[in-house]
Amino acid sequence: MSDPLDLERLKAIAGDLVADALRHGADAADAVIARGDALSAEVRDGKIEETERAEGDDLALRVFVGRRSASVSTNTFGRLAGLAERAVAMAHVAPEDRFAGLADPASLARRFAELDLVDHADPTAESLGEAALALEAAAVAVPGVTRSGGASASWSRSGLVLATSDGFLGGYVRSSHGRSATAIAGEGTGMERDWWAAAAIHLGDLPDLAEIGRKAGERAVRRLAPRKVETCVTTVVFDPRVATSLVGHLAGAANGAAIARGTSFLKERLGARVFAPGITIVDDPTRRRGLASRPFDGEGIAGAPLDLVADGVLTTWLLDSAAARELGLETNGRASRGAGAPSPGSTNLTLLPGAMPPADLIAQIGTGLYVTDLIGHGANLITGDYSRGASGFWIENGTLAYPVAELTIAGHLAEMFARLVPANDLEYRFAVNAPTVAIEGLTVAGR
Repeated sequence: MSDPLDLERLKAIAGDLVADALRHGADAADAVIARGDALSAEVRDGKIEETERAEGDDLALRVFVGRRSASVSTNTFGRLAGLAERAVAMAHVAPEDRFAGLADPASLARRFAELDLVDHADPTAESLGEAALALEAAAVAVPGVTRSGGASASWSRSGLVLATSDGFLGGYVRSSHGRSATAIAGEGTGMERDWWAAAAIHLGDLPDLAEIGRKAGERAVRRLAPRKVETCVTTVVFDPRVATSLVGHLAGAANGAAIARGTSFLKERLGARVFAPGITIVDDPTRRRGLASRPFDGEGIAGAPLDLVADGVLTTWLLDSAAARELGLETNGRASRGAGAPSPGSTNLTLLPGAMPPADLIAQIGTGLYVTDLIGHGANLITGDYSRGASGFWIENGTLAYPVAELTIAGHLAEMFARLVPANDLEYRFAVNAPTVAIEGLTVAGR
């Protein structure tokens, strides 16, 4: 996929499919091709358990006949004959959708930002296996770790091409490197498990293997001998690893498609203060080497950075063209694309940090719960009700006193957002990032 001629060949195929659809009577069409190559190695107990190589192609053609549309897809280039004709025939019998259509040609990207999304260092199965073994060795070397839960190292390179009948033709390539380790501490029914992972576009941006493995081991050991606590209403502090889920809930509730359907608890809150003053949440598809960066979205629009929340105020929805039309707005380049029609989604989404170090934030709380793991999917984005299983540490006298488990934390997302206080320890580790955050007044259900 690093060969630019290969990307050019995919552009030619996509362009030919669009032209074929127009010849068969489509009023408009677009085609997207995704090609991927991935390699991974998994180890356990000092031995390589599995190495896996995966290669694949996905091609989707979407056609419009008036306000009727249809999509067809295939995973092989050997079945392209007749694809456009079948798609047009399907569109003729599809129901009308007055919001369907390609993006406004005036909004299409004409220049593509250089985002440094390709690392040309291609690993071998052997080098990935060695990396995974080093991760595991670092994890089990932590005092108190009794066994390995496994470790893995992975690499992928993928390319995407989009062609539209309005004249857009673009493509890009992205690489990715991932490392993870899981450690188990204790024995018998007292065993505890935890993990640590890292991902980056460029191999050189990954943390040291020993650091990743050591963090997995240390997190497992400190979970030993957890206690239960009495049911109470208290302040809950979310470790950065789980604080990202709160940012994800906001993105889901601010999704333009959900707003258009009326299935979001935020549907009446555009322009309203949803977070405390000073809170900013940024979505930025243009961050260099960002894990979700892209030069254009699933409709060919070059999305710019936007403040989804600025000074606590919800400023916009995440929009593709269809959702924007339905809401009487303009797309902001947040169309995600698979084998079907585009849908709105976030890119590099970040809750910006506050001013206080996490230790000071915890000291200020005095007594409460520090959450390191969440269980289940108990966030209802229609009603805003929130209830999830949790484990972590009990806070006493402003410090982490002892591990706790078998808890449930509950609240309402609107109230949680309004009370959220971020610390200053933001690190850009994944596509969604957040610092430590504290939220006052949540119910913690224990014994």
